[in-house]
Amino acid sequence: MRGRSELGVCVLLLAIGVLVLVDALRMDTDFAQRGPVGPEAAPTVVGIALLVVAALLAVDVLRGGRGEAEGGGDVDLDAPSEWRTVLLLAGVFLVTAFLISPFGFPVAGALLFWGAAFALGSRAYTRDPLIAAVLSVATYAVFDNLLGVPLPGGPLMEVL
Repeated sequence: MRGRSELGVCVLLLAIGVLVLVDALRMDTDFAQRGPVGPEAAPTVVGIALLVVAALLAVDVLRGGRGEAEGGGDVDLDAPSEWRTVLLLAGVFLVTAFLISPFGFPVAGALLFWGAAFALGSRAYTRDPLIAAVLSVATYAVFDNLLGVPLPGGPLMEVL
């Protein structure tokens, strides 16, 4: 089995496919059925597709097929990881998760957009917060008003 580690991916795809199919078949559809195709149709198709891909990949690996190693594109694969960037992004996501409930999406989203730009290297200290605020308010307006997805508005709920 040396050189066949990709069979682990097959097993993972198989397990996820079975899990999706079991959940789709056990789904309670009485409340959402509005036509001949119910809500279990999409997960059933996805589960079957996962099983087919797992089987095709297993056959390919057992016949000697191997995945191509990552080329890296324009990334230097010998350079060390940028853990500072990863930790800054993780911190921004965690802070956003904690602030979204008390302060609402417009404020937390602006912090998320600005923090991500800062963590990824942007140093336009006057432009970035303004762009982040516009993006956050626009995202809030699109989701809340146009798409009907209620987002927490926080203290700005009355203003927006």
